[in-house]
Amino acid sequence: MRYRLPLEPGQQIQHAQDRARGTTCGKCPQVCPRDVKQIESGVALRRIATEYDVFAGAASPIPGVAASLKAEGNPFGEARSKRADWAKDLNVKRFEEGMEILYSPGCYLSYAPRGRKIAKATVEILQAAGVNFGILGTDESCCGESIRKTGDEKLFKSLARQNIRNFVDNGVTKILVSSPHCYHSFKNEYAEFRVNFEVLHITEFVFQLIESGRLKLTKEVVQTVTYHDPCYLGRHNGVYEQPREALKAVPGLKLMEMAESRKNSFCCGGGGGRIWMETPKGERFSDLRLEQAVGTGAQVLATACPYCTTNFEDSRLNRPDGGASIEVKDITEIIREAI
Repeated sequence: MRYRLPLEPGQQIQHAQDRARGTTCGKCPQVCPRDVKQIESGVALRRIATEYDVFAGAASPIPGVAASLKAEGNPFGEARSKRADWAKDLNVKRFEEGMEILYSPGCYLSYAPRGRKIAKATVEILQAAGVNFGILGTDESCCGESIRKTGDEKLFKSLARQNIRNFVDNGVTKILVSSPHCYHSFKNEYAEFRVNFEVLHITEFVFQLIESGRLKLTKEVVQTVTYHDPCYLGRHNGVYEQPREALKAVPGLKLMEMAESRKNSFCCGGGGGRIWMETPKGERFSDLRLEQAVGTGAQVLATACPYCTTNFEDSRLNRPDGGASIEVKDITEIIREAI
């Protein structure tokens, strides 16, 4: 067994900062022969770092993200009053007790221009299938998953309690999400507050709609597609087959697998709060993953996570060909094309 000398205070801070770089993707504990709890220990170090304001430096975006979450319920510094603007002109109703399901698009799909396209495709799928759904709009806050992974446990609990209160007050029992991070938080972490909502990721629900005959896919989408398993949908929650079966149901679509798929999927680099941090060129996981996707000969890299989509779009545009060799799409965008 190896022993290390005690770290000096400055070294302790640097050590905490280094550990804060982790993505919490779940790959390390999956393969560790000693059952080391890398995610739990890493997040614990981040909590210490948060307590001692290690992330307060000008180069760190975390304090700004936290301030926005406290003030407006989202990490982008956008007004809460604009949270439902994406749904304008889409005939989306406010959720009422008795509706089949609450659709919770999350922060990225509510505010980011690229994410709003995914939210629109999702709504059009639900409407085509005759699903009676609604949104909470300005009453919805960030799920808090990523800020918890950066170490701010107090802020996570505040956001979680806000959302739980609004869910309960509005009679919500079943929640549909587009983000695997919202999925993980609502399904697994909110259970710590003694609540038990039924939570579905959009890929699970779309597969159910197709299998039950509620959603008809009649238009051919003649493309070769490879699917990237998001870490928080796959490794953390075991959702592997439903996204693939939904894609296989699209007429004309050919599905190709990358060498690293399902439980061995290669992380995009956005988890664990890394989505809010800049990663130097040459160190981006998403660059490597995109190369793997291009190597399959696929025309489209499909995924089911706004973090993955964001990172892959950045990497695609930084390719020498400007991204001409491959498109990045959310699964809902592909399914919408087939309706």
